[in-house]
Amino acid sequence: MNMTFADMTMRMFQQHLAVLPVLLPALTAVLMLLIGDRESLPRLRRIALVSAVLGLLFALKLAMDADGGALRVYRVGDWPAPFGIVLVIDRLSAMMLVLTQAVALPVLCYASGGWDSHGRHFHALFQFQLMGLNGAFVTGDLFNLFVFFEVLLIASYVLLLHGQGRERFRAGLQYVAINLAASALFLIGVSLIYATAGTLNMADLAQRVPQVQGDEAVLLKAAALILLVVFGVKAALLPLYLWLPATYAAASAPVAALFAVMTKVGVYSIVRVHGVIFGHDAGASALVAEPWLLPLALATSVLAVLGALASHTLPRLVAYMTVASVGTILAALGLFTEAAWSAALYYMAHSTLVIAALFLLVELLAAQRGEAGERLEPGAAVAQPVLLGLLMLLAAASAAGLPPLPGFIGKLMVLQSASGHAAWMWVWIVVLAVGFLTLVGLARAGSVLFWSVRPELDGSGQSAGASPRLLLATVSLIGAGVLMSVLADPLKRYTDATAVQLNDRRSYVEAVLGGEGVQTTRPYAFPRADDEEGDQP
Repeated sequence: MNMTFADMTMRMFQQHLAVLPVLLPALTAVLMLLIGDRESLPRLRRIALVSAVLGLLFALKLAMDADGGALRVYRVGDWPAPFGIVLVIDRLSAMMLVLTQAVALPVLCYASGGWDSHGRHFHALFQFQLMGLNGAFVTGDLFNLFVFFEVLLIASYVLLLHGQGRERFRAGLQYVAINLAASALFLIGVSLIYATAGTLNMADLAQRVPQVQGDEAVLLKAAALILLVVFGVKAALLPLYLWLPATYAAASAPVAALFAVMTKVGVYSIVRVHGVIFGHDAGASALVAEPWLLPLALATSVLAVLGALASHTLPRLVAYMTVASVGTILAALGLFTEAAWSAALYYMAHSTLVIAALFLLVELLAAQRGEAGERLEPGAAVAQPVLLGLLMLLAAASAAGLPPLPGFIGKLMVLQSASGHAAWMWVWIVVLAVGFLTLVGLARAGSVLFWSVRPELDGSGQSAGASPRLLLATVSLIGAGVLMSVLADPLKRYTDATAVQLNDRRSYVEAVLGGEGVQTTRPYAFPRADDEEGDQP
């Protein structure tokens, strides 16, 4: 039977779906650059929002397909792995795509309220950053992970400076210098791995690394630890997080909100490289990061929450909370058990949404406080105390881990997964103490914002209230976090299955390198005339 045009289109869509999260923002950015932004900002806003909606739909479709357990492998140019470029969609990469797009869409809505007019090419740069983020989550080899790192970093360099300002230039110089050094280390680490293992394909590495012994294993361990440093810089792991608070605090609110996803690229890379390739079955190189990851993660959380308590501005407070949340995530990953990884993934999704919402919320609050602005000192009363106060309460309670919000569920999962581990007591002490101190810091900020009002400043410099567009973006992010509590059971089942799948190295290798009974996807080829039912061979 001949295929109809609709059937052919649907088949092409299904087969190319894995590459669309990368191609869509790339083509959108190119289109925007061709249009230009001097006279076409409203049109660019519409294009950006349509692209973000489509990206979210694609990500949700990939997540639903991945939940069935099969890996979707896309061989670019139909070159077989490990020689060609492959994109791999499993439960983890699909989850990260959904998380990225779920943050990007409301952030774009917020930026379209006026921030995108403070400089040139905001929307094109935003799309390039999405391309880098999505590419990092779907790539199947370490070299292309480096390539997508550079794409998202180059876009982030310019986005950080969007709107200009002395503080942004100062923070931007530090940010660029640190990340260029990390990129150089990335290349060194990747080169050492290629020299010892002979491949950079993640699936191929998963089967070759256990075979490396002797002196080459020592060199391989050194390369793995170099990559841990690189990913630690991206994720903001102690002592490599010092660049983050000033950088995120200096960025505009929508840029800082998107940057909440960027730290998770480092976390994701640690899972892929140190949790899978150098995991339990890596032979002489097994668990090379284990002695370092857990203690550094716990120390990161402690120092970050102390930094939050000492913060004198709202953006810096939220930036330190970003680091503290990363410490909690990496502490769970450092336990190297399936239950702990499931807890880390659930908590990572929650913390990303909450941190992104807080970056938007603090700007709304600062805009209504007159001369006090974002400083944590008495100022004018805000114009929308009930609405903004409720949003602040929800975000603070979830970030601190109060029931029944997802922050509580995620931390409870982390504590339960630590039971039986040699360092369980330290994990419990740090997670509970950091949660309590986070609550103290946010309660202090809330009391200053809503209760420590200077009467003589009432109405002075105060706006009439945030626009519905800005409020909708902020509410949607906080609402998505609350929704995670309602859907806690199916989400936990998904993260549990994700942790199990990550440890199933054999299925991953067979799917990417070729194996019987594993679903793979190749670039579309039109059916031959002699194919029965028009099926592709």
